[in-house]
Amino acid sequence: MIYTVECSFADPRSEVEWNDFYSFDKLPALVSVSGFHTSQRFKALGEGCPVYLAMHSVDGLDILTSEEYRQKGGGNFARWQPHITDWHRNLYAGLDRTPAVGPDEILAMSEKGPESLIRLGFAFNELHAVALEKFPEYRWLARLNRSQTFEALPTDIHLYEPMTAQLVNSDDTVYGKPRQVSDA
Repeated sequence: MIYTVECSFADPRSEVEWNDFYSFDKLPALVSVSGFHTSQRFKALGEGCPVYLAMHSVDGLDILTSEEYRQKGGGNFARWQPHITDWHRNLYAGLDRTPAVGPDEILAMSEKGPESLIRLGFAFNELHAVALEKFPEYRWLARLNRSQTFEALPTDIHLYEPMTAQLVNSDDTVYGKPRQVSDA
């Protein structure tokens, strides 16, 4: 399942420090939780959506209520909480693992339907909300090459650039490389 956390941040003076905390402390701690498999952070390239997006591959909802998750910082932003706005969490079915988005790629997401992605010829995955806010109920996502032209994209597609490489839980690696996920 795919666990998403989205938010914006309202204090420009501490935003760099907050991003460092989230990317270099919180994300590695979360991906070390049993049942977390991958984690990656993104920043929106446009308006109309929360500025920050974190996507995690998890086994299910019970991981997000576990003691290990709470102990390793899940759901706790402590001193940053007053500055976090437009915060949303969802758990989606449809993919076992989030796609790793490289530095030469962009993540495209739509909440309105796959039609715009289809018209543009983008290969996409469909996600269906099954827990937490359950809104938006569906999401469609695609990995795009950064060299593609994005000026004329429909307004229902939001673009995100990776802020971090995709982190992989050490239990999911074989000889330092991510373990292959079976389609079966």
